[in-house]
Amino acid sequence: MKMALAALSLVLAVPQQKGQWVPISENVTSKVKTAWPGLTAGITVDPSNGHVYMAVSGGGLWKSTDQGATFERVDGEMIGGRCETGAALSVDPEKPGRIACFMLDGKSARSLDGGKTWTAMNDKSRGFDYVAVDWSDPQARRMFGLRHESGEIGLLSGDGATWKVLDKPWKAFAVFDHDPLAPWRGQGIERSTDGGTTWAKVSDVTPAGRVVMVYKGVGYWLVEKGLISSKDKGATWAPHGGPVSAWFGPYFGKDEQHMVVFGKDGFLESLDGGQTWKVAAPPPTEKGMTDKWFSNVGWDPKGNIFYISRMGKPAFKYER
Repeated sequence: MKMALAALSLVLAVPQQKGQWVPISENVTSKVKTAWPGLTAGITVDPSNGHVYMAVSGGGLWKSTDQGATFERVDGEMIGGRCETGAALSVDPEKPGRIACFMLDGKSARSLDGGKTWTAMNDKSRGFDYVAVDWSDPQARRMFGLRHESGEIGLLSGDGATWKVLDKPWKAFAVFDHDPLAPWRGQGIERSTDGGTTWAKVSDVTPAGRVVMVYKGVGYWLVEKGLISSKDKGATWAPHGGPVSAWFGPYFGKDEQHMVVFGKDGFLESLDGGQTWKVAAPPPTEKGMTDKWFSNVGWDPKGNIFYISRMGKPAFKYER
């Protein structure tokens, strides 16, 4: 009886951390030599299994299978540098273990088996700010990225190893499969079906999100006051759902009805396919964490946990 009471007292003594942002990266960053600007440099979540991937500034990619309680380095020194933006890490929204890391001032690579093996994706520049990935390809060989500083657009060729410079200055884009590409460079959405050789304007809408999220063959793009979607690989676009203001997403739960976006108001959630939205997790109080360029976010729909990081800051999680 006394032992049971003691155990109960111990459980009750553990602070309840649900409903608040708590740091999860110190056990890693306190032991690893980091590069400028220090601490963490990006985070994302595999929605299929809740595994968390955290980039450390100059210290590679670390994986947690226990909701951020512990981390193990998994990149085999194939990942370096830092994530410049919240669209530098990309995970397959439908199949587990598929992740691509596009780093600045360090090595970039992709893994199709949860970090066991890696394929390099480096070019001759300093690296990329953000990249869209064709996850419909079993080998994830087609990618469309923005080089840092130069603003040049790179297209990863069919061999999955060679970058081809297309043009500049594009600000946001999508890749649907090997050929259909849809960028925006300030004068409406354009589309190419020949790998970027020719372009045709398909919409006058101005996107707010830098990368289109493709889920079950449908492309979703954040605009100033909501979402637009395309069911025909970017040939046409239509308003999708009700009003929402965000920078990153949408990320998907069990189906296309359950989605989350991130913006100045934190994580916003919809249970009805984007028709209505409510705050699921407020923005962290840590200064500088909520930013339309630097914030890196992730959502574990099964564990009901939200994650955030940015270069030079700790990583945090918020459990409901």
